[in-house]
Amino acid sequence: MAWYDEAVFYHIYPLGLTGAPANNSYGEVEHRLNALTPWISHIREIGCNALYIGPLFESVGHGYETTDYKKLDSRLGDNKDLTDFVTECHKQGIKVILDGVFNHTGRDFFAFKDIQQNRENSQYKDWYCNVNFYGNTEYNDGFSYENWGGYNLLVKLNQHNPAVRDYICDVIRFWVSEFDIDGIRLDAADVLDFNYMQSLRQVANEVKPDFWLMGEVIHGDYSRWVNEGTLHSVTNYQLHKALYSGHNDHNYFEIAHTVKRLYEMGGNRPNGFKLYNFVDNHDVERIYTKLNNKAHFTPVHILEYTLPGVPSIYYGSEFGIEGHKEKFSDASLRPALDLNDYKDALKNNSFTRLIAALGKTRQNCKALSYGDYKELLLMNRQYAFSRNYNGESIVVTLNNDDSDYTMTLPAGSAAEYVGALSGEKVSVNNGNICVNVRANSGEIWLPVTDGNTYVPDITPVEATTTSTNSAAEAATESAHKAQDTTPVTEPPITRETAAKTPVPEDTKSNKITSEKEIPADDKSLATAGNTASQEKSTSAAPKVTSTEGSVFDAEQLAYEKGKIAGLQEAILAIMEKNGPVTDQMRKDVTDNVYHDSLINWVKSFH
Repeated sequence: MAWYDEAVFYHIYPLGLTGAPANNSYGEVEHRLNALTPWISHIREIGCNALYIGPLFESVGHGYETTDYKKLDSRLGDNKDLTDFVTECHKQGIKVILDGVFNHTGRDFFAFKDIQQNRENSQYKDWYCNVNFYGNTEYNDGFSYENWGGYNLLVKLNQHNPAVRDYICDVIRFWVSEFDIDGIRLDAADVLDFNYMQSLRQVANEVKPDFWLMGEVIHGDYSRWVNEGTLHSVTNYQLHKALYSGHNDHNYFEIAHTVKRLYEMGGNRPNGFKLYNFVDNHDVERIYTKLNNKAHFTPVHILEYTLPGVPSIYYGSEFGIEGHKEKFSDASLRPALDLNDYKDALKNNSFTRLIAALGKTRQNCKALSYGDYKELLLMNRQYAFSRNYNGESIVVTLNNDDSDYTMTLPAGSAAEYVGALSGEKVSVNNGNICVNVRANSGEIWLPVTDGNTYVPDITPVEATTTSTNSAAEAATESAHKAQDTTPVTEPPITRETAAKTPVPEDTKSNKITSEKEIPADDKSLATAGNTASQEKSTSAAPKVTSTEGSVFDAEQLAYEKGKIAGLQEAILAIMEKNGPVTDQMRKDVTDNVYHDSLINWVKSFH
């Protein structure tokens, strides 16, 4: 077991977060990195124990056109600033990995400058790919060369050249000795030479115990990169795509199929793959922007933190900010943020509280890091699976539908389970738990052993957060508007209720809304629902256990189901009066089996 097996990452793009100029004048050093020191405690407070930060080293622009691998970008500070920053991270229990841009350099890198000056006589002419002194570029160099991504600003290194390999390996040794880092994220690893990466892995094995190499890989068979001889992990772009499109399309089959394929790719073993899971980063749009239904922010992140792999949150997304990808600029994905604008986020921002609860749950539940993966239920809009480790079985339930859904699922050996996000408790009966999964939400059900289990101590607040950051404010307020449509008898859509705070009785037992809560015009419909339910109720002998452990007979259960059926009939009757009712409309009604939701549906007709 290594530190990265239990890591929960926070990802920072430092030039953006600190508001550094887009272009480097190579002038006076500006100590902007020091402004990120307060973020370290924030990272820890939201349940992260590792930081991926980069690019950091001297470059001319966005950071990936490296000028000097051994010097902190002068827009961020000097090397002492970086040493101090990593030291403080370690003091607060946070591991640090940096961006390693080893596929290409910038044009201001010393080796390229030497070729410009000495041409054919340069000792570095073989450091780059396909240098042609009979060609030219838009920079009028008088020679051409192979670039990366079609940009001559990024000059592709010749990774087959032993001198290049030796130099880059020396860079890694320098970063460890100078800054005491814990790993490297290899930029553009999907185009790196495999022998080159194997050389980097050998150095990683030498410089520090559990030194982690993670590569940026978009497509392909991840096992080509993730193995004992190459990299420890790669970016899980396959799951990234499935997480947002699976929710936008109400298609949990896409997500489950992706998880199964990746799990098989890792040999169907819990430790076969530890891929770097993310829902957004510095190159793609913010997850809040990509989601058609903003309420899906919750189930998306529950999946990210509970599926096999290493979860990561991109700075600012824990506040629910937006970020649109533009055609010629990624600046909107890499904004400057002031942490003071979010100083009360853990108290007032439902997004932040959710991320913190997930992070702390992940850190405290070994099964989420080491457990196997077993699919328990799969439909377009509902999904459940378990993570099992050392006799402990954690059950995860998801629902991307606008109505609540009840699941009966196999559980572990514990007699009772508790929801990590809600504090709600359910009893195990005949090896199963029966749970209500809120609309557009989810839950992590943890086994209670000897009366003890871990539940994050997150205090619930009203969904009325605001921010002085305009982008975050717009995003957060939009989300709260969506959340505020939730019936007042139900908790906020993110389900952040403290474990120490009693769950309201109406949410515990699916309590029927009282007549005084229904507008006068709707009372007849409620009465019709109750009458129809009585006609449909039947008596049955078996005893069943509710989510709170109270015992009632099946006759009462049938009576409650009858009320649901009566309300469904009443809603369909109104819909038929308003116009034709399609099969899908009828299915939407019959699939909704939660009483309070049906009552509010009735209210919506007025």
